[in-house]
Amino acid sequence: MPTQGDTVVGEAFVVTPTPDNTLFDLARYFDTGALDITLSNPRLDPWVPGAGQRVIIPTEYILPPKPWRGIVVNIPQRRLFYFPPKTARRPATVITFPVSIAREGWSTPLGDTRVVGKYKDPAWIVPRSIKAEHEAGGEPFPDYFPPGVDNPMGMLAIQTGFRGIFIHGTNKPWGLGLRQSHGCLHLYPEDAVQLFGQVAAGLPVRIENRPLVVGIRHGGVVMARYPGVSEYPAAPVGLDALRARIAALPPRAGPPEELDWARAKTLLGSGSALPVPLAVGSPLPARRLADAPARPYTHPPYGSDANQASPPVRPGSAAGTD
Repeated sequence: MPTQGDTVVGEAFVVTPTPDNTLFDLARYFDTGALDITLSNPRLDPWVPGAGQRVIIPTEYILPPKPWRGIVVNIPQRRLFYFPPKTARRPATVITFPVSIAREGWSTPLGDTRVVGKYKDPAWIVPRSIKAEHEAGGEPFPDYFPPGVDNPMGMLAIQTGFRGIFIHGTNKPWGLGLRQSHGCLHLYPEDAVQLFGQVAAGLPVRIENRPLVVGIRHGGVVMARYPGVSEYPAAPVGLDALRARIAALPPRAGPPEELDWARAKTLLGSGSALPVPLAVGSPLPARRLADAPARPYTHPPYGSDANQASPPVRPGSAAGTD
């Protein structure tokens, strides 16, 4: 967990990939989502970023507002935060994963619920509405998917109290972080393994619609602005909403900083996946990272069989509807 009142976790950095890697290969390896990595590298072709190109890995995230307990999902951010129970042996901590959200025309319920069940190797009885959608598009679709690698629910599923809504793995991790589901929240298969092993029935789950998020990093105010999801009522994202969010932040030590409201107005219109500092004169993330040394990324791409590829081994990592 962050210290000294900060509410941002992680650190962004830069890599230089080999010519055969895509931004989606990098996103999966570093456990970020397709939206995050494409927003953070707008000048790069996501399929052919190019050998020697500097690619920003946006593994830096503003935490949701408190209370910090159980699972919290911010739909526009396409990110899940898990706050394990604090114990004498485990201090307060947070684990975060990217998620895919509902495709256009579908949505995930907002509000508070709980984990009500866990299923290994789930089967999937296809709801009539989903089957009808596929058939209307000329795509025959089965009534039932047995457990296995071809099941759209993946190999592990966590059931929430919202009817038909699961947090689960997927047989199509390629491009995770996009709008892919019919209301469920998709995880990379390796993230599903990690989360599945830690949660239990009764764990609180909160699902929010916050396209504008603010936080504190190194004592200063930062913000991020994500694309809104049209299936929900429009959330306020103007300067008045930003001022209200900043006013609700925890008190900070030292004199108040002067904020760059012109920068804030630009960001509210253009968006940013990475937290952007608002203090006058503070460097933008792209400028700060332009001077950072780049790490070579030499791992092989997942290839055309990416949906069935073996999960990556990351440094420090642990080995309904749909």
